Amino acid sequence: MAKANKKTVRSIDDLKEEYERLNERKIQAQTQLEEATKQLEALQKEAIAEFETSEIDELKSKLEQMEAENEKRRSDYQELLEKISGELAKVEQEAAPQTKSGNADDA
Repeated sequence: MAKANKKTVRSIDDLKEEYERLNERKIQAQTQLEEATKQLEALQKEAIAEFETSEIDELKSKLEQMEAENEKRRSDYQELLEKISGELAKVEQEAAPQTKSGNADDA
């Protein structure tokens, strides 16, 4: 058993090095957390300014409303373009026979 314990026993220098590595990782993690917290706060302020809320569920609901409104506008626009296209085709059809008969009379 003494042999097994020797394998797990580490020098104080090794332990200090490991502590330093772990401490450095802790500091990096804290720095990343602080930066993420600042970004979150900035995004929350931006959301409140633009959408009057920073609550996720409310933002999702507003997004759904905006998407529905955009789809309605797109659909209305498509219908309008199709109507204009149909009316234009009708005008072109009505004008086409007159042009052909007009040419026949000139000949």
